[in-house]
Amino acid sequence: MNPMTEKPSDLLAQRRQKLEALKEKDIPLYPNDFRVSHDMDAIRKTVEKAPPETVTEQGPIFKTAGRIMAVNRFGKSAFIRLRDRTGQLQAYIRKDKVPEAAFDIFQKLEAGDFVGLTGPMFVTKTGEWTLLATDLKLICKALRPLPEKFHGLKDPEKRYRQRYLDLLVNPSVRELFIKRSRIIQCVREFLIAKDFLEVETPMMQPVPGGAEAAPFKTFHNALGMELYLRIAPELYLKRLVVGGLERVFEINRNFRNEGVSTQHNPEFTMLEFYQAYATYEDLMTLTEEMFRYVAETVSGALSITYQGNAIDLGAPWKRMPLLEALEIYGGVSPEAISDRDRLLAVAEAKGVQITKKGSTGKMLTKLFDALVEPCLIQPTFITGYPVEVSPLSRRSETDPAFTERFELFIGGREVANGFSELNDPEDQKNRFLEQVRQRQAGDEEAHPMDEDYIEALEYGMPPTAGEGIGIDRMVMLFTDADSIREVIFFPHMKRQT
Repeated sequence: MNPMTEKPSDLLAQRRQKLEALKEKDIPLYPNDFRVSHDMDAIRKTVEKAPPETVTEQGPIFKTAGRIMAVNRFGKSAFIRLRDRTGQLQAYIRKDKVPEAAFDIFQKLEAGDFVGLTGPMFVTKTGEWTLLATDLKLICKALRPLPEKFHGLKDPEKRYRQRYLDLLVNPSVRELFIKRSRIIQCVREFLIAKDFLEVETPMMQPVPGGAEAAPFKTFHNALGMELYLRIAPELYLKRLVVGGLERVFEINRNFRNEGVSTQHNPEFTMLEFYQAYATYEDLMTLTEEMFRYVAETVSGALSITYQGNAIDLGAPWKRMPLLEALEIYGGVSPEAISDRDRLLAVAEAKGVQITKKGSTGKMLTKLFDALVEPCLIQPTFITGYPVEVSPLSRRSETDPAFTERFELFIGGREVANGFSELNDPEDQKNRFLEQVRQRQAGDEEAHPMDEDYIEALEYGMPPTAGEGIGIDRMVMLFTDADSIREVIFFPHMKRQT
């Protein structure tokens, strides 16, 4: 029967039959006593360095193990393709070169099974380094077949639900997640070199703070109290600054009870860092340095391509006030910006839904999100956010209606948010009270009152600037991924019915 036309149930039945046949011969199906002497990359490096005349059937013996990715049988011999974490290796199995019992076991193996092989290396007529097996051991029998190799795993729904298969059969996906790990490592190295201390703060909090978002709620039985999965670590990190840890960062998991989209996942990774005696302008400069360090280390260049757009991370990054961006990119006149009725008319004309109940600040940012954000392809810092949408930010010295805050946009998407921190406890309390009024009016994402944080500020927090960078979006940028689901191992999805 053609494997291409076989039903999954037929393949499962055949594999189970082979497993039962091995069981009947008392062959261990899942042993853990095979020890590897060399991974596949180490074998390759060893033989490439050795004089050619020494790499023969009488040469060094290697012991390696991995998953069989392909089998080509030729009666009493076969070539197999084996893979471990470091790469792939071809091996040659010949009946007269391995023990009879080992060859019998091999006859019942197929792609997906794990084997341990022992033997020397040689070069085939086609010039490929190949391990000549002198012994073979079954390490793990796979009951399900791998996805068909020529078509791989293409369906996004299946790829996200069964990421382990996606990683197995799609090399580009493995490379993406390896790159993700390197990006995070680079961020950590960069901040540590700048004398920042990596810390950990609570993931379950009595008051969900640090962002305007709906939290997930749980209940702690022993304490008899409700707790919330954190929406941000901000207020705890700033408590540490109060405590004298003047440069701190955390690469953390945040949870927000919001919709799922190409840019949002309810559980995501965020970098937050805080620096005493610094301003939001200092952090904009630091952020440019960080992204350039990551680009050069991970990508080897300061110019990258994201979704068809060439992005230059090396050129000086634009800095532009929000109101100016609304005029230049959004086509909103200065007269409309200062007039609520005109703003509503602009929104209606441009098809942007905003509510008459919202503050002017919220109306402006809503228009910005719809009209300006998609236009910001090259790295751009947007500054001067209204106080109404920045409850934790320091007021501008020149215009108290706005704050010393920026958001960073690259590729038409927000990547980072930072500001000079509000360290006046009275002002902070009043901002919280205004947020409480908004919550009472029906805004579930408005910031709740946090009396303990106010008390911490009353002990004194030095002038500080802080920033949050979406790690998932940063990875999207450096891997040219169009969806956040592509860069998260196991994105949240609806339950299958």
